[in-house]
Amino acid sequence: MQKAQDLQDRIETKRDRIGKGKYGRVLKMARKPTNDEYTKTSKITFAGILLVGGLGFVIFLVVKQVVPWIAEMLGLGL
Repeated sequence: MQKAQDLQDRIETKRDRIGKGKYGRVLKMARKPTNDEYTKTSKITFAGILLVGGLGFVIFLVVKQVVPWIAEMLGLGL
């Protein structure tokens, strides 16, 4: 019975500390974004994903197409 009480006390102590530690101020200031904020964030995130994906694809094309051509021109025979 004492173990159960100790566990319950630890849980309640942790619960009571929520919002009072290092991140308490951040949690108190946090709020649900408006629809406009959410839409803008989604658009920016989507644009970033496209940008990173496009850059990766360009690097892939360079490695697959340009590097062998340059190696052939230099006579390296990859």
